[in-house]
Amino acid sequence: MISRIDLRGAAFPEGGIDRDLLPRAEFDVEAALDRVRPICEDVRHRGTAALIDYAQKFDGVTLDRVRVPAEALSTALAELDPKIRAALEESIRRARIVHREQRRTDTTVQVVPGGTVTERWVPVERVGLYVPGGLAAYASSVVMNVVPAQEAGVEGIAVSSPPQKANFSEEFGGGLPNPTILAACALLGVDEVYAAGGAQAIAMFAYGTEECRPVNLVTGPGNIYVASAKRLLKGRIGIDAEAGPTEIAVLADATADPVHVAADLISQAEHDTLAAAVLVTTSVELAERVEKELAAQVAATKHSERILTALAGRQSAVVLVDTIDQGLAVVDAYGAEHLEIQTADAAAVAARVRNAGAIFVGAYAPVSLGDYCAGSNHVLPTGGCACHSSGLSVQSFLRGIHVVDYSRDALAEVTHHVVTLADAEDLPAHGAALRARFDWQVPQ
Repeated sequence: MISRIDLRGAAFPEGGIDRDLLPRAEFDVEAALDRVRPICEDVRHRGTAALIDYAQKFDGVTLDRVRVPAEALSTALAELDPKIRAALEESIRRARIVHREQRRTDTTVQVVPGGTVTERWVPVERVGLYVPGGLAAYASSVVMNVVPAQEAGVEGIAVSSPPQKANFSEEFGGGLPNPTILAACALLGVDEVYAAGGAQAIAMFAYGTEECRPVNLVTGPGNIYVASAKRLLKGRIGIDAEAGPTEIAVLADATADPVHVAADLISQAEHDTLAAAVLVTTSVELAERVEKELAAQVAATKHSERILTALAGRQSAVVLVDTIDQGLAVVDAYGAEHLEIQTADAAAVAARVRNAGAIFVGAYAPVSLGDYCAGSNHVLPTGGCACHSSGLSVQSFLRGIHVVDYSRDALAEVTHHVVTLADAEDLPAHGAALRARFDWQVPQ
């Protein structure tokens, strides 16, 4: 069901182990560019008409407009199962608690008397938030995208999610996104929602259409075509990341409960056939017991075929190591989107991790908690990008702007240094710009 990689007795060089030794899903964003480029160009030139055509071609639905009517949002919320509403409200409440504390404050530094530099934190003006709607409808992703944008102070928030063939939306003309996604938008006060998926949704955000104004930034996970469109349009729009298939890594020793470990690996394999589930352990006995648990638990779960494909894929494995130190080297090289630490003294081990999108400490902090109600964000770097990138946060929606304020005397004091450096770089006009303020005399 799941392969093994035995690194016991292997050399672990100081610079880190070779990432190519570790399992990883094949996710060639570059190869998809040829498919998404004409789609994006079509949306650029034909706007809403192109989006309607692609909804018919890719989603099998007929639209007369792409923007979701306000009445559909209110109806979705009114018809939402009360238990789901309560769960979403709690998820929103906890996410706000965490993300509100991420707000940045302006700082002013006096460099010299009369000379200050202030860093102002300014939210982007308008964002497009993408919510997947393929194998599952991710209402939780609405929460994870919208809450940090709102806490950052973004004024213009638009959400897009693929239209669905069959749901309550027939009364509004059909082809609306999943009603739970619409209800989550309504709960959060977001009334600008679009029924568009895939690369065409990213192009809509980037170029704008008759219904949707262009945005400055696009965030949210999606399939390979969404990731490829983000790569293609990056520069015209800002992006959070090129999200790949979801990943879980579990670093465990003999103290871990194999039932917990197997259940957590399965929980992420449930997302997609390309989802990665990796166990790194010092215990052969634990590995064997987890493998038995996987067989039993997968057989009893709903999406067993999808999960079996993910666990058997090259992206999933049990990795055996000699020590926890070696296990840390493996998980740092892997840079998992989600990393669970199920070891003795798990908090101390977790504190030593350098590369992970989010770290879940101990037996009672499973990834599923972070997916919904921990208060943390579940939009996280994948594909090893955790070694250089962070998950979605309030900071993702802010820009730092330096404001330089110098008096005449403060400028005069440093002019000779500026002129010297400008001349050294053969940029004499830079120095002349300062000399002009002092009758062409450089203060000594």
